[in-house]
Amino acid sequence: MAAIGTNPDGSVCRRGFTEQDVEARILLSGWMKDAGLKVRIDTAGNLIGRLEGAVPGLPALVTGSHIDTVPTGGRYDGVLGVLAGLEIARTLHSSGRSLQHPFEVIAFADEESTMVGCKGMSGTASGDPSSFVTSNGKPIQDNLSMIGGDWSNLASARRSDDAIAAFVELHVEQGGVLEQRGDVIGTVDGVVGQKRFTVVIEGQANHAGTTPMNDRLDALAAAARVVLAVEQMAVEHPGDPVATVGRLQVWPNAANVVPGSVQLTVDLRDLDSSVLDQLSNTLMNALERIGENSGCAIRLDPQFDVAPTPADQTVKQAITASAGALGLKTSSLPSRASHDAQEIGRRWPMGMIFVPSRDGLSHSAGEFTEASHCEAGTQVLLETLLRLDRTL
Repeated sequence: MAAIGTNPDGSVCRRGFTEQDVEARILLSGWMKDAGLKVRIDTAGNLIGRLEGAVPGLPALVTGSHIDTVPTGGRYDGVLGVLAGLEIARTLHSSGRSLQHPFEVIAFADEESTMVGCKGMSGTASGDPSSFVTSNGKPIQDNLSMIGGDWSNLASARRSDDAIAAFVELHVEQGGVLEQRGDVIGTVDGVVGQKRFTVVIEGQANHAGTTPMNDRLDALAAAARVVLAVEQMAVEHPGDPVATVGRLQVWPNAANVVPGSVQLTVDLRDLDSSVLDQLSNTLMNALERIGENSGCAIRLDPQFDVAPTPADQTVKQAITASAGALGLKTSSLPSRASHDAQEIGRRWPMGMIFVPSRDGLSHSAGEFTEASHCEAGTQVLLETLLRLDRTL
């Protein structure tokens, strides 16, 4: 799989809705069929492989992730979860064993950009095609058609409430927490919510040499105070939120001009919606104070607000018990990155299993997870599915 879209530096570029994406999906579809799965593509472009269960009428136990990447992605992000599910299906099929529930392995469409696959399946997708900003700039209608989906019938991708018993996603952590703790398995508490804002600061552009310091409306100096305030409010919070200023634009951006205008982004993430609300209020108060002290006009424009998705406690307990039964060092942590499980978990019981990322690296050529950790994660996934098959 990693050979498709490999860059010269060893990273992988397999963007959704590209020739590389299609090639990878064809390869995966063949592997699914070889593993005994019945394969279909829904109207949201999701590639779905299914093994029927021994008891008719039960909802499916589902696993999977995505196989598309960012432009300089790694070999493990998303792909591990899909191939682990495929290996479990292969094992069940070759041994002649069936779960009581149907078992599905899903490669969700375009996780790294529009998330149209998981949103289409969960029924949370917008009906406005212009709301899907695709990585290749083409309309979502054309992109879905390219991979076997159908925008005009997107609503039919929405699964019924009783279609899925539980969804369990295995994923690399994409951070360094597990490695620092010396743990092999992470039981995910949930996927954090996210609030993002654009801060617009208007001062007065002026000559850098002739304008006295006490007569300046320096938008960049005010922006610097905003950046520090954003960092401080997260560091001083008694919980464990993160807050980031990741983009900053300065006008006129000239060495001999006092900056007259600045735009910057603020990204807030936490597993608790009330914490996100607290941080938002703290940010607004800080901007008001900085505006008064600097003389600049400061405006806060909300960009989006994504609610957290907590893990289902039954699924989470099954993951923890499975890891314990296998003798694997385990701890819990939130997922601070978005995943397909975030949208699926809005409708059905969801859990996630993390395995360590070496040096905390992801979305890069340096992304790496030990083979033994991939194996351990797959074993925990299988044991979790077996436990859920007995209890749900």
